[in-house]
Amino acid sequence: MTLIAERTVLFADLRGSTSLYETLGNAEATSVVTHTVSSLVHVVPECGGQVVKTLGDGLMAVFETPAAGLEAANRMHDALAQLVSRGQERGASAGLRALRLQVTLARGEVVEMARDCYGDAVNVAARLIDHAGDNETLVTAEVVAGLPAALRSRFRSLDRLHLRGRLEPVQVLLLDDRHSSPDSATTLFGDAVPESYEPEAIRLSWLDVQRVFDSANLPVVLGRSPQATYCIDDSRVSRSHARVDWSGGTFQLVDLSYNGTYVRFAGDSEIVTLRRGSCTLHGHGVIGLGTPPSDPTAPVVRFEVVHLSDTLPHPPRW
Repeated sequence: MTLIAERTVLFADLRGSTSLYETLGNAEATSVVTHTVSSLVHVVPECGGQVVKTLGDGLMAVFETPAAGLEAANRMHDALAQLVSRGQERGASAGLRALRLQVTLARGEVVEMARDCYGDAVNVAARLIDHAGDNETLVTAEVVAGLPAALRSRFRSLDRLHLRGRLEPVQVLLLDDRHSSPDSATTLFGDAVPESYEPEAIRLSWLDVQRVFDSANLPVVLGRSPQATYCIDDSRVSRSHARVDWSGGTFQLVDLSYNGTYVRFAGDSEIVTLRRGSCTLHGHGVIGLGTPPSDPTAPVVRFEVVHLSDTLPHPPRW
C-alpha cells in the first residue's frame, strides 16, 4: 500500500565507531555499536515516531509532527551522553568515550511504500548529515515553522546551505547547545568570550582565491564540492570538509570531515587537531584540510579575523 503524507523525517548518524573496531576488535566493537544504535531506536516509538530502517551506525525515522521529531532528537543525544558517562565510570576505552551523534530533521511530503519512505524531505535530511558537527541537531526552516513559539527561540540560522545532489539551497537552522550559556561562547581552552556586537568579518585565502565573509553571510562551508561556499580543489579535502559559523560573537570552525581539520594560530607552533570537533578562530593563522599545515603540500587556507572597516576603502587623508 502506498501512502502520501506530510511527515517530519529524522536521520541520526553515530560517529567515532571506526576507532572502536581498531581498539576493541570486531566482535566487541560490533556489540557496542549495536547496543548504542538500539538505544537510539528505542527513543523513536517513545516519541510517537516510526523507525523506517537502521543504517549501520545510524537510523532513519518519521514523525507526524516537528515537535515529536525534535523531542526524539533531544532524547537521542541524552541517551548517548548517558551511555558514554556510564562507560567512563566503568573505565571504557577512549574509543567509546569518543562516540558522537549527528541528528538532522526535515519536513515535507513523503511517499511511504513497501516499509520505506521517499521524497525531497528524505533526501534533504540525509544530505544534511554532511553539514552536522559533533552532537549537533540541524533542521530545515519547515521543521522550525511547525514548532511552538517557545521552541523556535532555541534555534539559530545557518542561512541557506547547498546540499549534495540538490540544485536549490536549503534554509538550515542549528539547535543551540542546551548545556551552554546563551550569553557566551566557549573557546578551545574553556574561556568565556563576551559577545561582541561590533560587525566583524573573516578573510579566507587559498592560492590566489581570497574572499571576505561578514557575520551576516555565514556559515561558510569549505570543501571540494563545487557547491561548497569556498571550494578547495584537492583530493585530500572532503566534499563538505569544514564549516565556519558566527556564534556568540565569535567565529567557530567545525570539522565535518573524516580526515580531520587542523588549525595553527600565528605565533603558536602547536597544531590544534579537530576530528568532528570545533574551536574558536581568533587573530590569524592557517587551516589544514585533511592534512596538517606542517606538510608543505597540504591544502592550507589562511584566515584572518578582521573589522569590516579594515576591508573597506578609506578616503585619502590630506
